[in-house]
Amino acid sequence: MEIKEIKDKKTWEEFLSKKEIEFPFFQTWNWGEVQKKLGFNILRRGVYDPSGAGLVGVCLIVEKKAKRGHFLHLRHGPVFLDFKLKYFDFFISSIKNLAKEKGASFIRISPLIQKDKIEESFFKKRGFIDFPIPNMDAEVCWVLNIQKPEEEILKSMRKTHRYLIRKALQMDIEITRTNKMSEINKFLKLYSELSKAKHFIPHKGIKEEFEEFGKDNEALLFFAKYEGKILATALIIFAGNMAIYHHAASSSEFKNIPASYLLQWNVIQEAKKRGKKYYNFWGIADSPNHPWHGHTLFKTGFGGERVQFIQAKDLPLSPIYWKTYLIELVTKWKKGY
Repeated sequence: MEIKEIKDKKTWEEFLSKKEIEFPFFQTWNWGEVQKKLGFNILRRGVYDPSGAGLVGVCLIVEKKAKRGHFLHLRHGPVFLDFKLKYFDFFISSIKNLAKEKGASFIRISPLIQKDKIEESFFKKRGFIDFPIPNMDAEVCWVLNIQKPEEEILKSMRKTHRYLIRKALQMDIEITRTNKMSEINKFLKLYSELSKAKHFIPHKGIKEEFEEFGKDNEALLFFAKYEGKILATALIIFAGNMAIYHHAASSSEFKNIPASYLLQWNVIQEAKKRGKKYYNFWGIADSPNHPWHGHTLFKTGFGGERVQFIQAKDLPLSPIYWKTYLIELVTKWKKGY
């Protein structure tokens, strides 16, 4: 087998497009471009089987040098159409050598393999341990099949959600969508206000994400307005066979106006027009004490199914790693995860 650099975007994207509900958003070509804009070194590697199978796996590798450690991040990767042990072992052996060359203290992976399809012992035998903070890469997510007619989708929703959508349709709520870069600041303003009010650290790179995916018509900003004020907004990514609810923000004004429900209904309709199969509402939490519990109730009310992938794994390569592990354990405790 061989590992080669992949420089052709079409080859990369065509390979990923073969994935269904396991579509790896953080392995897309455009996500790699976002990481480059944020100042990270990236590598795109392909695994080739000379026996006739050809390209059997790909992986976007992001080198991260942060206060918490120097590591290689294979987020949502590696990606194999057919997860064979020989492919995985060959690839990880190569990445271990690469990490040592770069002086990285560990490798972090989070392949989108459904939890019930592989034994946890597989990774433990190879020296991997669970990443301390669960569900950071939407390992437990909520996915709605949108191939059904709209009326069937509505019927599958929680009764209150269906009622609020129909109520919103009768109100003076304006839903707009745009791919104009000039509009991203409206989103970021509301997002910043929400982060301060809810005391969470805002994600970095949202502007870069909108710009890069927008170049391929794979990103839209949705705004829900009432009496001229933005009450809800969402950045939706359309990649592979999915629409992905990746970032969102809402206002505390007009709490009784169901603007967010109508916004989501418009996202579903847009995704259907684009021929997408699934709407991925992104991460949810199982525990009622989790900080995401409220978001989970909102997302699950639109109908769909819970999909759980394996937890992200770390492969320690140096004693320095355990400093990182301790820092992230403390982070988990502080955030209430």
